[in-house]
Amino acid sequence: MTLPTTPAPGGAANRATQRPTVGDGGRSRWGLTLLLVLCTLIVVLPFFVTISMALKSGDQAVEGEAFALPSPISFEGFALAWELTDFPRAFLVSIVITLATVVGTILLSAMASFAISRNWDKRMFRWSFFYLLAAMFLPFPVLALSQVRLTGLAGLDNPAGVILLHIMFQLSFSTLLFTAFLRSLPEELEESARMDGASTWSIFWKIVFPLMAPMSATVGIFAFLKSWNDFMMPSMIIADPSLQTLPVIQEIFQDEFSNNYHVSFASYLMAMAPAVIAYVIAQRWVMSGLTQGAVK
Repeated sequence: MTLPTTPAPGGAANRATQRPTVGDGGRSRWGLTLLLVLCTLIVVLPFFVTISMALKSGDQAVEGEAFALPSPISFEGFALAWELTDFPRAFLVSIVITLATVVGTILLSAMASFAISRNWDKRMFRWSFFYLLAAMFLPFPVLALSQVRLTGLAGLDNPAGVILLHIMFQLSFSTLLFTAFLRSLPEELEESARMDGASTWSIFWKIVFPLMAPMSATVGIFAFLKSWNDFMMPSMIIADPSLQTLPVIQEIFQDEFSNNYHVSFASYLMAMAPAVIAYVIAQRWVMSGLTQGAVK
């Protein structure tokens, strides 16, 4: 004879609460997808308008139909922008300033981070790191007048002065990234090399610096974008108008672009093309560097 079994109190309720809420998860995923689509449209639509307007002729651009495709495609705006802004000269000045800034920022911040991270127990290095972090709260607009005065007195009212200031103002953030990345690297590699007779200089250049390639790409792309797109510093530091960068040249000729939309958009597209290309090439190393530097 089998006794009837009675379900435990609240058993059905417990099983109900343990069921997976498929509907809630699906709604959250749809919401996240819609948010990503919206963010993508916010980025892609202005870029599409820029390309579309740049490839139109003067008559098509005056019609004001920004989302209409160019028919036929015209490179008139690029030719006029090339001549009006003296694009080759301005591009050369901008690329020299930017590349020098990227190289200087990577080298100086990498060496500073290596010295700080491997001597963290010493007060001088630890306080040097805090000093660099404090400099992040002093942007260029706050110190603009004093920097303009100092560069003028030192004879650095030229692209060399802009390169020096770009490196100095990006040193703090770059050192922070490199230091976080170095703390994730095992020190046993350096200790074994030191036991084999390698000097600190050799250890840095032959072992540590090659391992820092992902973070170097991250620092480099940040320095590239900051230097390439900077308008305020070159406009205030460089005294010779013929040595100005692309953003400043575009602002100087803004009145000429006001009624020629295809010329203005063509000029903007040529100016931002190097930054876009640099990011597309280095994005894999950028994401790798940020991920590896986030955790120890």
